[in-house]
Amino acid sequence: MTLTSLELCAGAGGQALGLERAGFDHIGLIENDHASCNTLRLNRPQWNVIEHDLFETMDLQKFKGISLLAGGLPCPPFSIAGKQLGENDERNLFNVGINYVDELRPNAVMFENVRGMLGKSFEEYRQWITMRLHKMGYISEWKLLNSSDFGVPQLRPRVVLVALKKEYSSEFTWPNSSVATATVSETIKDLMGNRGWLGLKEWCKGANRIAPTIVGGSKKHGGPDLGPTRSRCAWAALGVNGKSIAEVAPDPGFNGLPRLTVRMVARIQGFPDEWEIWGKKTAAYRQVGNAFPPPVAQAVAQSIYKALQPQIFQGASVQCQSVSI
Repeated sequence: MTLTSLELCAGAGGQALGLERAGFDHIGLIENDHASCNTLRLNRPQWNVIEHDLFETMDLQKFKGISLLAGGLPCPPFSIAGKQLGENDERNLFNVGINYVDELRPNAVMFENVRGMLGKSFEEYRQWITMRLHKMGYISEWKLLNSSDFGVPQLRPRVVLVALKKEYSSEFTWPNSSVATATVSETIKDLMGNRGWLGLKEWCKGANRIAPTIVGGSKKHGGPDLGPTRSRCAWAALGVNGKSIAEVAPDPGFNGLPRLTVRMVARIQGFPDEWEIWGKKTAAYRQVGNAFPPPVAQAVAQSIYKALQPQIFQGASVQCQSVSI
């Protein structure tokens, strides 16, 4: 049986790629950013990309019966880098996401956000979400996952909310790390040196660590750079100039700290090289920087897939952490 998914706030396709790799068949990807929609259409012309603002009403009748409702809901309302207005932030879409669950009643839900969502100031709001899902017949849990545990060479902690209908909940287990930790130099060495930079070997020694979290910026604030002063300092310790994004890798005689290109950042986020990012440098970098790393999305989605079709995996050896959700 084919398992289907509808994704909210699909962005540049990080979560969508993970769901696809896990075996889900997308019947719709909703996103309001034009550049991100073009990226999705460029890479997967067969996908049903819906350019739509979730704050506006939408006929959901055709999506009823989906297996999974997923989404990378806006992070700024809960980010420690912002004002942390949470449910009172005009950009908060968790209420909308839960309304979609109520109307569509999928078998499973997977929403991703920033670590700040687990902050004490949002405890009552999380409880409200959990209780509302419970009243609909879902068992849910919030989990903090570190992207570096899934082969992504950066810290990038992400909070994931998974909810399943009661009849599937006992089959769900959170994924454990299953791959070796990757470093920045291991991940992008070939890209950094593709123009013959003579300083590559020495640079690799200093960059043989996990990167700080990629900061994508917003439409209103931030350009194509690696974040505020604290983030830039962390990148400088890795031998990277984080003040801006480069068009190309350093030339042979370059001296100083090299900058990352959009393609380098995309690889650090876990995107495959064949995944093209539509738009000019600023728009492209924001898409990549705000993405949910595909390997992390894939790991969680695989666990959900197995919970929804347990008969397929009976007897299979799966390295998972058993939890009660």
